[in-house]
Amino acid sequence: MPFVLYKYLDYLPQIKNISKRTKPNKEEVPLKKRIAYMVDVCFSVYPYAKLLALLFATIFLIGFGGLALYAVSDGSLAEALWLSWTFVADSGNHADSVGTGSRIVSVSISSGGMLIFAMMLGLVSDAISERVDSLRKGKSEVIEKNHILILGWSDKLGSLLKQLAIANKSVGGGVVVVLAERDKEEMEMDIAKLEFDFMGTSVICRSGSPLILADLKKVSVSKARAIIVLASDENADQSDARALRVVLSLTGVKEGLRGHVVVEMSDLDNEPLVKLVGGDLIETVVAHDVIGRLMIQCALQPGLAQIWEDILGFENDEFYIKRWSQLDGMQFEDVLISFPDAVPCGVKIAADSGKIILNPDDNYVLKEGDEVLVIAEDDDTYAPAPLPEVRRVGFPKVPELPKYPEKILFCGWRRDIDDMIMVLEAFLAPGSELWMFNEVPEKERERKLVDGGLDISGLKNIKLVHREGNAVIRRHLESLPLETFDSILILADESLEDSVVHSDSRSLATLLLIRDIQSKRLPHKDTKSTSLRLAGFSHSSWIREMQQASDKSIIISEILDSRTRNLVSVSRISDYVLSNELVSMALAMVAEDKQINRVLEELFAEEGNEMCIKPAEFYLFDQEELCFYDIMLRGRQRQDIVIGYRLANSERAIINPPKKSEPRKWSIDDVFVVISSVS
Repeated sequence: MPFVLYKYLDYLPQIKNISKRTKPNKEEVPLKKRIAYMVDVCFSVYPYAKLLALLFATIFLIGFGGLALYAVSDGSLAEALWLSWTFVADSGNHADSVGTGSRIVSVSISSGGMLIFAMMLGLVSDAISERVDSLRKGKSEVIEKNHILILGWSDKLGSLLKQLAIANKSVGGGVVVVLAERDKEEMEMDIAKLEFDFMGTSVICRSGSPLILADLKKVSVSKARAIIVLASDENADQSDARALRVVLSLTGVKEGLRGHVVVEMSDLDNEPLVKLVGGDLIETVVAHDVIGRLMIQCALQPGLAQIWEDILGFENDEFYIKRWSQLDGMQFEDVLISFPDAVPCGVKIAADSGKIILNPDDNYVLKEGDEVLVIAEDDDTYAPAPLPEVRRVGFPKVPELPKYPEKILFCGWRRDIDDMIMVLEAFLAPGSELWMFNEVPEKERERKLVDGGLDISGLKNIKLVHREGNAVIRRHLESLPLETFDSILILADESLEDSVVHSDSRSLATLLLIRDIQSKRLPHKDTKSTSLRLAGFSHSSWIREMQQASDKSIIISEILDSRTRNLVSVSRISDYVLSNELVSMALAMVAEDKQINRVLEELFAEEGNEMCIKPAEFYLFDQEELCFYDIMLRGRQRQDIVIGYRLANSERAIINPPKKSEPRKWSIDDVFVVISSVS
């Protein structure tokens, strides 16, 4: 009764207006429905309306009950109001009432009090449930600063979190916040399944859309030191369109952004638009383009995949940029041997707007404000030291061996295959052949290549050979001269790139079929097909073994899921690329320091400087005793920066070796990892 009266009293003016109308309106909404609707709107719009209604109902019950008690009893009005409150607060107090009228009133007041307290308990219970549900669903605000914010969810997230955790290990861990359009509990369960230790790094998940400013504010986007925008699992254009909308949302944050934004792009052609919208805050990593270029480098330089994994990941040695004032006035040749625990490989020139120069000239003198780019274990593990004693003895320069024509096979079709062909055109010698084996009809291939910007008639070094077929059907593969190829690249086919499992299954099946066909054709293998390439590494047993592994071609397989790694190793593959894992490493590295993106872009490009493997005969004599500093200085005679080596009897390369000043005997079968200008 009190609540009904409350509702009617609240809208008394409207009731009066209705009663004054002389002409009835058949379409007029009944008063009861209008009142119910207004109450519903009030409760929906104003969060505290229910509590206020309960408060007013309680006051009304106490006042109305007090007046009724005053009417049936001999006490004062104040005493009656107090008794009314006690009946509302404790329903057992009405047991002491005397007289029929007093008892009826007290029972009514106590019943109303029980109803009010039941409603109050319901409101409290609902409020607690809503709060717990909000926390469970990840709707609460994140109160953090200097954290790394990841927008989106993909299969790269696991390896990305791993790299960020390793990067923050030296500072006792950090905070990584993930905002994705998934249920918070599902995200936390998937992250809990990851089989590695976060080493003090906290991962906080929130459910929401990066396209909604309120959700971005909820994860303290303006206070993050770096923001990573992951590509979605849609096709390339849809994924990049979504990334563009996310960047637009980020530019609309009123508080501004403290950190930079690293955007994972899927197609190189969409990169300029995102940079145009985001400006200087945006750093892009075009995943497909990076992997395509890396696959080609690994096909032409056997063993390079392992070296890139070591340098891109934070588990071993990686790039760092720091200023050292004590090095001002020194030539780069001396800076090169000034770090016992790092390998300098470039300079950030303050006078040239902070431009990073890889492999600078020996005579360049460091000026005030210049910073040194090094490869080191961590940013706090290296520092310059006094110059060591080295043997600055000249070494007879062995001429670079000429490039020879090569025969390469592409199995599958990537959307950026035209860019890969242009990279091969820059690296390969005239007379080389590129065989393209996939299910795309030849006329459609030419149309796609031309639409992608490739001038087929302008190719001078490469001759395209088209073959149509299915790479997982044996009889189709048997129609190819698989035993004659120098390198075979198994690409993640465009038609299956949205499904990681299916793509990797197809790549693995193609790999096993090719190996089996090669093994059966072994007696008839044309050895001349690989002799030219081997001539370039005549004294390198490691590279020769990689090339002649089971007398088969080098096979580079594009693997999207890192869990497929063990399966690939079982198949005795010569080399391989972990696509998503390497992209995650690059994203984490650029997130930690945006300047590193300039370095990676140059090393992945077909111009400028590149990471490569060179034989020991370029730097030393067989069994010559030298320290690593000596070899670094000899490398400068060829404009190379020697960053590591791999011994003839070793399984892995050593980047940034320790004890650089200790001499040791070197074999002519050893190889060195260098940063060298592209010839």
